[in-house]
Amino acid sequence: MAETPFVKFIVIIMLVLIVGSLGSGLYGLFKEDGDDRRTGKALTLRVGLSLALFVMLMVLSALGVIEPN
Repeated sequence: MAETPFVKFIVIIMLVLIVGSLGSGLYGLFKEDGDDRRTGKALTLRVGLSLALFVMLMVLSALGVIEPN
């Protein structure tokens, strides 16, 4: 089965959110007050999004929606 544009769109959105979380954590790390909570939340969000993307790709691959190269 061929990949649908919707799957590509979701993967790209997830990657943008992961990079945005990385930027948010970096900003929180280098701010003058050094808010550790912001950095911790950004790290937690980034790990959660990355894990969700990985699981989603594995499930879609197992169902035959996407095909690895």
